[in-house]
Amino acid sequence: MPTAAPETSSTTPDQRRRGLIAFAWLWVGAPLAYGLYELVLKAKQLFTG
Repeated sequence: MPTAAPETSSTTPDQRRRGLIAFAWLWVGAPLAYGLYELVLKAKQLFTG
C-alpha cells in the first residue's frame, strides 16, 4: 500500500487555508463595513434633517 510522501514545503495546507480564509473575510468584510458606515450616515441624515 503506497503512503503519501511528507510535504517538503515550510507551510502546511492548514496554514495556507487559514490565510485564504482570512483574505476571504477581509474581501467580504471590508465592503460590508463600508456599506454599514454609509447606511448609518444616511439614516442619521434622514432622521435629523
